[in-house]
Amino acid sequence: MAKKNALFSAVALIALWLVWVIAFYLVRNDYVLPSFWETIRETGRLLTEASFWRAFGNTFLRTLWAFLASMALGIALAVPAHLSGGVRAFLAPVISVLRTVPTMAVVLMLLLWTTPAVAPVIVSALVLFPAAYAAALAAFDEVGEEYGELARAFRVGAGRKIVKMYLPLSAPVLLKQAGSIFSLGLKVVISGEVLASTYRSLGGMMQEAQIYLQMPRLMALTLLTVLMGFALEGLCRLAYVLIVRWRR
Repeated sequence: MAKKNALFSAVALIALWLVWVIAFYLVRNDYVLPSFWETIRETGRLLTEASFWRAFGNTFLRTLWAFLASMALGIALAVPAHLSGGVRAFLAPVISVLRTVPTMAVVLMLLLWTTPAVAPVIVSALVLFPAAYAAALAAFDEVGEEYGELARAFRVGAGRKIVKMYLPLSAPVLLKQAGSIFSLGLKVVISGEVLASTYRSLGGMMQEAQIYLQMPRLMALTLLTVLMGFALEGLCRLAYVLIVRWRR
């Protein structure tokens, strides 16, 4: 199954590459769509620039802070929501509102209260929180269905259930979802950096490339961001597989 999935993924990547190549030859305008090979050359140049690595580090740290904050808050609220139907019902409309709030509007409001370096972190945490909460709640519900009767039979207290049962048993499931949540956070942080014109960031570099019509550079930055997201998701999935095999 793993080999079959890898084959389908490879075919999908080749198809996307062919679409890019065909689209370039149809347009034949570097200011609209740069060629694949020019983008690869620009990617190589970016990887040798110290300014890129500074921007990469700043953006990665912002994404990490937003991810950790959203996961911590999501898990902290998923626990009482799992244990109490009233808390779950109370949080439901809050989660729905956070899912539908426009990112651009939030960034523009945050710029009045914070700085261009802080605003992307806050907006990313707000966007990631519903996903983190939903993942944690689903994991706790799954653990409760499997071990809830056993815990009630032995009269395990709520605090002990949370520390000894829910958190350890749901950790692999949360880890499996962590990669997609982190990659989503990376996209939101970069979008926030573009809107906020954040200095020394991937979003700021993308905005600068767009202003000066450096389309190969913009496409190379986009390509590196996509590859970073793929790498993060792959690492989290690998860690999940290793934990599951270790438990067996």
